[in-house]
Amino acid sequence: MRRSRVARGAALIAGAALVLSACGGGGGGGGQQGGVLADCEQNPNTCNSAEPGALRDGGEVAYALEKNVPNWNANSAEGNVFETGLVLQGVLPKAFITQPDLTVAMNENLLVSAEQTNSNPQTLVYEIQADAVWSDGTPITAQDFIYNWKVQNGRDCPDCAAAVTSGYEQIQSIEPSNNGKTFTVTMARPYTDWQGMWSGDSVIYPAHIAAQQGDLNTPEGLAAAFEYFGKTVPNYSAGPFQIEEFQNNVAIIETPNPRWYGEGPNLDRLIFRVITEASQEPTALANNEVQVIYPQPQVDLVQQVQNIPGVSSFIGMGLTWEHFDFNLQNPFLAQEPLRDAMFTAIDRQAIIDATVGQFTDKAEPLNNHNFMPEQEGYTDVVSETGHGSGNVEAAKQILTDAGYRIQDGRLLTPDGRPVPPLRIGYTAGNQIRQDECELFAQQVAPLGITVNVTPTDDLGGTLAEGDYDIMVFAWVSSPFPFSGAQQLWTTGSESNFGSYSNPEVDRLIAAAASTTDVEQARQQINQASRIMAEDSYVLPLYQ
Repeated sequence: MRRSRVARGAALIAGAALVLSACGGGGGGGGQQGGVLADCEQNPNTCNSAEPGALRDGGEVAYALEKNVPNWNANSAEGNVFETGLVLQGVLPKAFITQPDLTVAMNENLLVSAEQTNSNPQTLVYEIQADAVWSDGTPITAQDFIYNWKVQNGRDCPDCAAAVTSGYEQIQSIEPSNNGKTFTVTMARPYTDWQGMWSGDSVIYPAHIAAQQGDLNTPEGLAAAFEYFGKTVPNYSAGPFQIEEFQNNVAIIETPNPRWYGEGPNLDRLIFRVITEASQEPTALANNEVQVIYPQPQVDLVQQVQNIPGVSSFIGMGLTWEHFDFNLQNPFLAQEPLRDAMFTAIDRQAIIDATVGQFTDKAEPLNNHNFMPEQEGYTDVVSETGHGSGNVEAAKQILTDAGYRIQDGRLLTPDGRPVPPLRIGYTAGNQIRQDECELFAQQVAPLGITVNVTPTDDLGGTLAEGDYDIMVFAWVSSPFPFSGAQQLWTTGSESNFGSYSNPEVDRLIAAAASTTDVEQARQQINQASRIMAEDSYVLPLYQ
């Protein structure tokens, strides 16, 4: 199985799970929920929003971007990162849009309708808006959806390293009609998260530009187009903005797309300014070099932002979740009792209190691997295992029952071998992650286990290469939990970095992703989550 350097989205995120939003121009002194962001807790879909007609025309907004865009193909494994997705959000379309409250809504600018018309076989009918066009005037048609299906289904283009194949691989056929403005999708197998196709972390690239790179009826032509979209700054658009200029490692400048078929935009320019040091973002905000920042919060950074006059800030929950992961390729960690004992000794509440709890009371221990508390289906599958409880005596008993023993302060395996020092990794420069790792090491030390804290400058590469024993990081999940579970937990998945494998989990997840009964799918995913918790592979920390 080919390993990709970056994961799909559940996109990999290097920072903490909580996110601080801050913008200039707010009222007051910028408390945690001040000014224009004050209503975001209760009304996430409408806060800091206005109808297009109520906004002034003109002006520009600069948004801090913490990393350069590494690849322009958001549908590729390499390009499926937060930065690419953010910059392309107003440039390339999606069929469905994720709302701030974690629900999804059809993109009414692009589509007239998208609905399931039959369940056996599952049949989906999409109608594209008649006036939806690319920025060169070419109509958006079924051919655009077909191209993006072919490069993501894992069959038509074996050399296309797609970030996700779920759903696309289950499509049997796509039949255009109405001059390509309507198309019918017939599924070979049902797909629960069908609204996630051409949506979620995927965007739609133009088939007519893809065809300029090669014959789209051949694997070679598809691969050439897929590679082209990754290497080339888009000079095309089907959204309200188009990329005017890319200054490598400096800024991406976007201007209104003159062929945009929806309302707005009102701005003259939208600028994504690359600021790789998060500690510099409050200064840039205070100096009006940027008007919006979206960093992973650190204690000092939060305090700085809250002290900037005229700035509104908000710390919010979302689909991002922090977790500790074991690498099961380590022969010692391949033994479940050792993992079970370590997770039992970990005190999640103490870790939260010492890190993110210093600036928000929203963070609580997360008890599911696939659903967030705000999502229907969330069930606590962790507490019953004792994991995250900080019960050292129970952890020691687990080891004793499995034949381990502590001798001269060092843990010995049932066959008498010393458990060697283990490495726990985190993203270099992230103080919260460093603190989480150091607390992990302290909490398992009474078990006779030494854990050394080792930062990495390349989280995605370190995970993909398996060069770790334990890692703390966050997944940016999606509102499509069934396909997300396939990506993260099934045997051989490129994003299953720690090589976890359980045939029953594979079966349950596959069944959940291949049904039209959503409630049954939720039950199956939670059954899989409960088994995963018992297998002691990943310990969720907080959302």
